[in-house]
Amino acid sequence: MRKLSKEQKRDIAALAAIRDEDIDLTDMPEVVDWSKAEMGKFYRPPKKAVTMRLDADVLEWLKGYGRGYQTRVNFLLRHAMASAEIGSRAVRRGKARDPR
Repeated sequence: MRKLSKEQKRDIAALAAIRDEDIDLTDMPEVVDWSKAEMGKFYRPPKKAVTMRLDADVLEWLKGYGRGYQTRVNFLLRHAMASAEIGSRAVRRGKARDPR
């Protein structure tokens, strides 16, 4: 990473010295309604390379949708993980249905 120039350091110091109350937000009003906000929308957990053996028909099905089959595998596994977490919370609360 390059070092900052003297001009850049001066600009950063000048911006840091401005009080919050003195910042003009007329062209971009602050968001006060966060009811439609999505938590973690831009968070990307780190990836880890793994070797996985899949049945040939499963792999063919995944690849049949075009490029990005590994991303689809990750999406399907994440969905299963989230569903299992929801199910385990329901079990702990005594709200899970008996599958029999």
